[in-house]
Amino acid sequence: MQRRDFLLAAAAAGAPLLGHAQSMPETARILTGFPAGGTVDVVARRIADKLRGGVAKMVLVENKPGAGGRLAVDELRRSPADGTSLLITPAAMITLYPHLYTKLPYGLDDVTPVGAATQVVFGLGVGPAVPEAVKTLKDFLAWAKANPGLANYGSPGAGSPPHFVGALLEKESGVALSHVPYRGTVPGIQDLLGGQLTSFSGPIGDYLPHVKTGKLRVLATSGPKRSRFLPEVPTYTEQGFKALEQVEWYGFFLPGKAAPELVKRLSDQLRAAMTGPEMAPALAQFGLEVAVTGPAELHKAIRDEHAAWGPIVKRVGFTPES
Repeated sequence: MQRRDFLLAAAAAGAPLLGHAQSMPETARILTGFPAGGTVDVVARRIADKLRGGVAKMVLVENKPGAGGRLAVDELRRSPADGTSLLITPAAMITLYPHLYTKLPYGLDDVTPVGAATQVVFGLGVGPAVPEAVKTLKDFLAWAKANPGLANYGSPGAGSPPHFVGALLEKESGVALSHVPYRGTVPGIQDLLGGQLTSFSGPIGDYLPHVKTGKLRVLATSGPKRSRFLPEVPTYTEQGFKALEQVEWYGFFLPGKAAPELVKRLSDQLRAAMTGPEMAPALAQFGLEVAVTGPAELHKAIRDEHAAWGPIVKRVGFTPES
């Protein structure tokens, strides 16, 4: 019997498409909108290893980088909602981008939340272009105000959450800071280390190896409390900038209109994979915290964060062309 006929027969008999070896798909894929080696890709590959034999006999990671992660979301939108295509994406592609791009090819109804897996906070890092005497965020802002020609900050991309954190710092402090967008964190961190860039707003995991060697200093983090990875670094809130509090999650999604039974089954498998004893230590080296939620919690987070981003985008005045 051909695989397609077998699956149709199983569905007609009321058998679930997943969960039984005889009806399990040969291959499933986890889509990610970012290149291999980045934090999203790292999480995807570790999850793929855990889902083999549960979601499908083989689970592959398919990288579709480009357009700030939007290509992978659009690919999911066009995929069958049978459990053979999943997406892992940072929150921004779902909650922030609808405010930025008028011709976004997907909407909130085109994806079905399965569950969040991890979360990350952002930090403001400085390198050798900033004097060693600058120890705090207050010091940095004073130095930036006195040196307007050097007052800049990089981000992983225009319109990314770290960009908005930096833009809000400029708004809240009243200190002019020129934005330097990069295509990802790696080139920005390289310029920060080389002294071509004053500061960088990005995920804290990208700073960790360089903080240990003393090459970079992190002056603030964006979480509601101090990060266990940088416990000596105060938050933006502690330093008087509550508006900069920002935590981003990485979530898993199925295509829109996925069956509730399928969503529940994959959510349970995701939770089991993420809460295994080896997952938290493996992700900690990238500054990622395990933070698992179910479909309902993720759905609520999407709606709440989508609503919250609107006023921020308006205040910053950012458009993709700006």
